[in-house]
Amino acid sequence: MGKEKVVSGNTIPLNGRPVTRALASALRASSKLITSSEVAATTQINQGRVLRSKSKRTALDENKANALKKRAVLKDITNVSCENSYRSCFNAAKIQVENIKQIKKGKASSSKVASASTTSEVTDAKVEVLSNSVGVSLSGCTSTSLGTDEASYSSIEKRSSTLPPRPLGRSTYTVGKSFIGGSSTVASIPKLVDIDSDDKDPLLCTLYAPEIYYNLRVAELKRRPFPDFMKRTQRDVTQTMRGILVDWLVEVSEEYTLVPDTLYLTIYLIDWYLHGNYMERQRLQLLGITCMLIASKYEEILAPRIEEFCFITDNTYTRDQVLEMESQVLKHSSFQIYAPTSKTFLRRFLRAAQASYVNPSREMELLANYLTELTLIDYQFLKFLPSVIAASAVFLAKWTMNQSSHPWNPTLEHYTTYKASDLKASAHALQDLQHNTKGCPLNSIRMKYRQEKFKCVAVFTSPKLPDMLFCEN
Repeated sequence: MGKEKVVSGNTIPLNGRPVTRALASALRASSKLITSSEVAATTQINQGRVLRSKSKRTALDENKANALKKRAVLKDITNVSCENSYRSCFNAAKIQVENIKQIKKGKASSSKVASASTTSEVTDAKVEVLSNSVGVSLSGCTSTSLGTDEASYSSIEKRSSTLPPRPLGRSTYTVGKSFIGGSSTVASIPKLVDIDSDDKDPLLCTLYAPEIYYNLRVAELKRRPFPDFMKRTQRDVTQTMRGILVDWLVEVSEEYTLVPDTLYLTIYLIDWYLHGNYMERQRLQLLGITCMLIASKYEEILAPRIEEFCFITDNTYTRDQVLEMESQVLKHSSFQIYAPTSKTFLRRFLRAAQASYVNPSREMELLANYLTELTLIDYQFLKFLPSVIAASAVFLAKWTMNQSSHPWNPTLEHYTTYKASDLKASAHALQDLQHNTKGCPLNSIRMKYRQEKFKCVAVFTSPKLPDMLFCEN
């Protein structure tokens, strides 16, 4: 028999093989072998550390809990620039509650609400209080760089634009009664199709859709660029240059396969920045790609990189220039990026238009999208609200596809809150754009919708809109 290999009692075998004293001392010197005594000592030290760390963590948790109890609500996390807005919103809500209490008690006071002596006056006062509170809450931290021009424009808007009527929709609660789930007040109206009756698809948000779109209709009255900002603010940039930029951005959005909402939001950000800041024509394209970058970050799942936008301009602008312009656009917008566009309302209005069809018309839907997108190039359409443009596109698309029946019906009138007479000016202007009566050479959108995937709707023409279509019934 060979020699037996003795293993020290205070060593641990390495890889299943016994370790000699010489190898053990060598490994111990290089810290690759841990003896049993060392393990015991290390374990004892670690246990002491754990106990100390637990006691420290308990003390820290108690300190954090006490700190959270002492913190004032929203005071420490509210943006400094939004402090005045937050106070105004809080005060408006407070005033609204006090006014409603005064209405219920019927006490006479100096306020408008309490001075109402008849039922109609009380109702008007309630609507006025609600309108004021909604206006304050939606304005938020708006840009103040425009000074007196902003104030004058707001006064004009108050005279020309009124809040849309609140939709009847699908009510969830009734005042003074128990919960009613999914009840519809629309279904009781004759000749009216309830487009929110399909509550099986949760993505449609049918229970909240009427209130959502009402709030969007209120929001579109805020933060609108001047319809004549080219005369007010710009001296170097013209309407034609803006049209060329938008036409090129349509091609860029097609190149990167961006969603339509990105394109609409890009144009809005461009107009919103131009109406409050002087821009040189050499930097107009820089503004265009920067606004598309911001819109892509907001709308896209995977936004194009800055280098791609620089590349598509033939590296005319650097990465640092784009980042600097991005900072300027965001500061001017007070970091409020989103605003309802005509594409936002078009989805809702098309759903109302398709409600009377047995089979949804794909051509009519694509034609309405084509007509709405055409308005992005034309600077003159800034004078129309986005919801008016969307409603006019549906009106003209239905008239283009079928002249045998009236393009407007009670369902569309209810969900758009517009009568046919309200769309006369915008529908005629949109038809001129469809026929290209001004001979505009910019044809990116027309070429886009001549493709087979868009059913070639760009080649469709519509007969002249008779005045009888806009007569009151």
